[in-house]
Amino acid sequence: MNAIERYFGINGENTTVKTEVLAGLTTFLTMAYIIFVNPNVLAEAGMDKGAVFVATCLAAAIGCFIMGLYARLPVALAPGMGLNAFFTYGVVLGMGYAWQTALGAVFLSGCIFVLLSLFKIREVIINAIPMCLKQGVVAGIGAFLAFISLQSSGVIINNDATLVGLGDMTTFSPAMAALGFIVILALSYRKVPGAVTIGILLVALISLLTGHTQFTGIMSAPPSIAPTLMQLDIAGAFDVGMISVIFAFLFVDLFDTAGTLIATTSQAGLIDKDGKIPNMGKALLADSTATVAGTLLGTSSTTSYIESVSGIATGGRTGLMAVTVGVMFLLSTFFAPLAGMIPAYATAGAIFYVAVLMMGTLKDIAWSDLTEAAPVVVVLLFTPLTYSVADGIALGFITFTAVKLLTGRYEEVSIPVWILTLVLLSKIIFL
Repeated sequence: MNAIERYFGINGENTTVKTEVLAGLTTFLTMAYIIFVNPNVLAEAGMDKGAVFVATCLAAAIGCFIMGLYARLPVALAPGMGLNAFFTYGVVLGMGYAWQTALGAVFLSGCIFVLLSLFKIREVIINAIPMCLKQGVVAGIGAFLAFISLQSSGVIINNDATLVGLGDMTTFSPAMAALGFIVILALSYRKVPGAVTIGILLVALISLLTGHTQFTGIMSAPPSIAPTLMQLDIAGAFDVGMISVIFAFLFVDLFDTAGTLIATTSQAGLIDKDGKIPNMGKALLADSTATVAGTLLGTSSTTSYIESVSGIATGGRTGLMAVTVGVMFLLSTFFAPLAGMIPAYATAGAIFYVAVLMMGTLKDIAWSDLTEAAPVVVVLLFTPLTYSVADGIALGFITFTAVKLLTGRYEEVSIPVWILTLVLLSKIIFL
């Protein structure tokens, strides 16, 4: 026990091993929904649901272990929401690429992320991208998630006259999705640990009791991961049309991770007097390495989870909290039958709830400045309406650069943004 305390610096952070373990359990409960949601989302891309379930748990465990043991920070990781939706609905179903090629694109984005972390270029990129575009991308992905959840549950349906319309809310699937969302909202408002997971399981239980789902068991040996293990197509990802896709995966993962690390370490009181995050380089390296490992196993980008603040709020301050979360994800591999009984409408409410949280970045937009607000709205609307995070980002960058140029405020456009804008504009015109 003394060795554990010394390694994680538990005494120096005025915490205890018991507190760290409890904080890890709390964090796991708040993010365990991903082991139900991720297999459902990636299965629509044609991937084996059981294999993705195991890959999700293993990728999360690897990320948590690296973050806890190497960076020693109280931050948990798992395959990211939004990125998995972009993977399935944007790249595979939208652009027509095989899921193996999409995994190859994620792998390449992870490798680039590793290099950016090793050579400390990340700060240059983070500082070069305008804050409004960072916030707009997060909100745009939130809108994309919301649209996907509404569509998958039948709340929104196809309408030949108006493209979309409201589905029959009296039917089981839309009604259960709405119930799950309301329950999650109420539990989250009351700060109940594991609110999202409880909401998912409640809807799944109702589905089971009403005969809409068949009982297949709770625990078993983990399913085979062979259908997704090392199945990525890296060569295919070098296709010219995948450039913007790789950039989108990298862009979103990079800023999502940076924002999460700032939020969690600030909440934990770990940021020093100069505003620097301890072991920031190691934390970003842990995140990027986990993404690379996840693609080899068979899942989309792995990233840091803002849900880590729930464990921090209960006293977590060290990497032992993250290690505890990793252990819980490993144990979860034995609950594949339970995950297999979770229908899409049971996770729809959870996805919509995550979308609501992501849309919160809109509150910080300078709405009185049209050169800042307009690009955000472009990203916000075009991401779901084009069914593509990559297109939403591209159009947002182009709008930002063009409006700044035409209003005489071109000095606010950094050289990296000029380069990215020209690359993205060329893709739209010539590809």
